[in-house]
Amino acid sequence: MLSRIRAFFETRHVLEVETPLLSHASGTDPQLAFFTSNYNTPPKTQTLFLQTSPEFAMKRLLASGSGSIYQICKAFRNGEAGRFHNPEFTILEWYRVGFDLNTLMDEVEALFNDLFEGQLEASQRIAYSSIFEHYTGLNALTFSHQAYSEFAKRENLHDAISLCGENHALWLDFLFSFCVQPHLGKNALCLIYGYPACQSSLARLNTDNPLLTDRVEVFINGVELGNGFYELTHSLEQNTRFEAEIATRKHENLPTATKDTRLLDALEAGLPDCAGIAIGLDRVLMILKKSTSISEVLSFDIARA
Repeated sequence: MLSRIRAFFETRHVLEVETPLLSHASGTDPQLAFFTSNYNTPPKTQTLFLQTSPEFAMKRLLASGSGSIYQICKAFRNGEAGRFHNPEFTILEWYRVGFDLNTLMDEVEALFNDLFEGQLEASQRIAYSSIFEHYTGLNALTFSHQAYSEFAKRENLHDAISLCGENHALWLDFLFSFCVQPHLGKNALCLIYGYPACQSSLARLNTDNPLLTDRVEVFINGVELGNGFYELTHSLEQNTRFEAEIATRKHENLPTATKDTRLLDALEAGLPDCAGIAIGLDRVLMILKKSTSISEVLSFDIARA
């Protein structure tokens, strides 16, 4: 699988790179928990962070003129272990200069067609708001606590009411995971695009509809495999999003995150127009091997590490 991926990008003249797994900064996303490490530099000790993805460092390379790049590396997410999760996992991340979301989706399809060699049915592209309404009857772009709560009660998802409160993004994550995702990509690659703006993450807002963000997620057989963006290039907007996520972390009593000012400097210097995506390769291998648990495709999962 790794050989085929490298050959795929070699033919497209995309440069393979390496970036640090240990960094002075962390991601701020409240949904991701990070590992910390003590770096002893007498007479002081610094806290460093194992990266949840190589994204920030790769964007610094893009801003310095690297051109299109990809990386296959380990990533680390604390507290994630289970059928589809291991705290240490293998990630493929790539960025294509000059691509928008549609051309990125074209390349994702091409890669998966190459890896699966005709094993999958025709790929699907579906707008988030359309698929969300199909399975829930709810408007994903306009939040109504009453409507969302009534749906949760009907579906016996009472925990959503207390867990999500008035947080639109949390409601979407909860309902999408339980009511939509299991139906996606039956023996096919399914690309869900046009996420609501409250889930913008590191993607730009759509120029035609500011209620949408230019973000795509990738699924096969109900398993999420990847998350991609038409990348945000505006440093002030990125800083605003970092600050909002840091405030959410504080409100939810989550570990304090260290904002990556080097990324902000790179955006200020000029990130080229690009689109990028991260793919969890252990999950891809699970599907290729028809495995039922991520532990079946790891030499040693966290229980045996």
